[in-house]
Amino acid sequence: MVETVPAGRFHHQRLDIRRWIPAFVSSHRTLFTTLWVFVFLSLFVWQRNLIDGFSLFGRTVTKPMPKLRPVAFNLTDFGAVGDGVTVNTEAFERAVLAISKLGKKGGGQLNVPPGRWLTAPFNLTSHMTLFLAEDAEILGIQDEKYWPLMPPLPSYGYGREHPGPRYGSLIHGQNLKDLVITGHNGTINGQGQTWWKKYRQKLLNYTRGPLVQIMWSSDIVITNITLRDSPFWTLHPYDCKNVTIRNVTILAPVYEAPNTDGIDPDSCEDMVIEDCYISVGDDAIAIKSGWDQYGISYGRPSRNILIRNLVVRSMVSAGVSIGSEMSGGVSNVTVENLLVWSSRRAVRIKTAPGRGGYVRHITYRNLTFDNVRVGIVIKTDYNEHPDDNYDRKAFPILEDISFTGVHGQGVRVPVRIHGSSEIPVRNVTFRDMSVGLTYKKKHIFQCAFVYGRVIGTVFPAPCENLDRYDEQERLVKRSASQNLTDIDYDF
Repeated sequence: MVETVPAGRFHHQRLDIRRWIPAFVSSHRTLFTTLWVFVFLSLFVWQRNLIDGFSLFGRTVTKPMPKLRPVAFNLTDFGAVGDGVTVNTEAFERAVLAISKLGKKGGGQLNVPPGRWLTAPFNLTSHMTLFLAEDAEILGIQDEKYWPLMPPLPSYGYGREHPGPRYGSLIHGQNLKDLVITGHNGTINGQGQTWWKKYRQKLLNYTRGPLVQIMWSSDIVITNITLRDSPFWTLHPYDCKNVTIRNVTILAPVYEAPNTDGIDPDSCEDMVIEDCYISVGDDAIAIKSGWDQYGISYGRPSRNILIRNLVVRSMVSAGVSIGSEMSGGVSNVTVENLLVWSSRRAVRIKTAPGRGGYVRHITYRNLTFDNVRVGIVIKTDYNEHPDDNYDRKAFPILEDISFTGVHGQGVRVPVRIHGSSEIPVRNVTFRDMSVGLTYKKKHIFQCAFVYGRVIGTVFPAPCENLDRYDEQERLVKRSASQNLTDIDYDF
């Protein structure tokens, strides 16, 4: 028997439903909104994570560009011969010209096959992939007459080694977008031995050129290659944005290869350097932003730079440096998961009166020192100037610098922070530090004009300039004076 519902009762239920629906929607609107936002953010984070290097709530870093091009050429298509003797400059230039005409179609890839490809300096173009096969080696011609002269960098106002023009780089690019240099660990070899010898003998009239220099460009990826024996700085991105450098090996003799810095980000923004091995004759990495009054006038800081998962070595200088040319400012830099081995210094900030600018918001995490003479250095008297017209009262600002998770062995001096009355070092933090020493002397943790704190246990015992806090960040002991000086440069 089928039950029937009286019309009046049905009407009453329908009225109840009409009242219930708005109430339901109203009471659940917040829940629906929250779920919708959660789903949206999840998709957003997922998409960001597909492009390695992005962080939703952290510092903006870079994204790798797509490596597939609609058209690919082989260098041999343009008449190149990889015998290490034939000069292939014209072949490279013809190949780049062909790719430059394909920009609206997605650009092109130039494949450099196995062989030794001798060349003078040449320029790259936008929307280009330079791909070096395994056992491919681009060789820089050693006679400097084949290297073009270029004006000084505007933020330096002066050749770094001589007044006036400077030599260009072996591989050069200006005002580019969407450039990839990659491969199966092929090599770009500057054959810098002749340059180093002439530099030591003072036979060069102009500043030596870098191995690879990219200027005023964006969306740059350099990955899976080896760079070696640069005449001067090895990889020099200048005033660039959105740069990724990954899985790159950079080599030069650790002695008698002067100024062969590994990677020098210079007035760059939004950059990642990761998973690299660097062993060179100067700083493995040196973050810069211009030199004295020229850098102040140019006014382009280096900022939002992430350096992680590196093994580096520098017997002459430091593993990772900031400066000394930092007059445009350096900020928001993170250095993490860094191993520095058999080096003179591990990490260093260097500046001087006349630089101006600032170094602030610098974070060091998970540093390991193995057989290092001095672990952490902040130096404020690096008095090297382009000319005599700098402002003696342009004092840089050094502040908000933290070191967390610093460990190692075979270190002579773990910390040397040399501030001054004109350039004090402010808001420095040390936390979780334990470094094995090889040298027993009273002043092992050295400070001058330093303001900051130590949280928890730090070994060796920190200098008296720093406030002491326990692990819960409760004040234990206030420093009597931040201006105490116990710097000892005798070792």
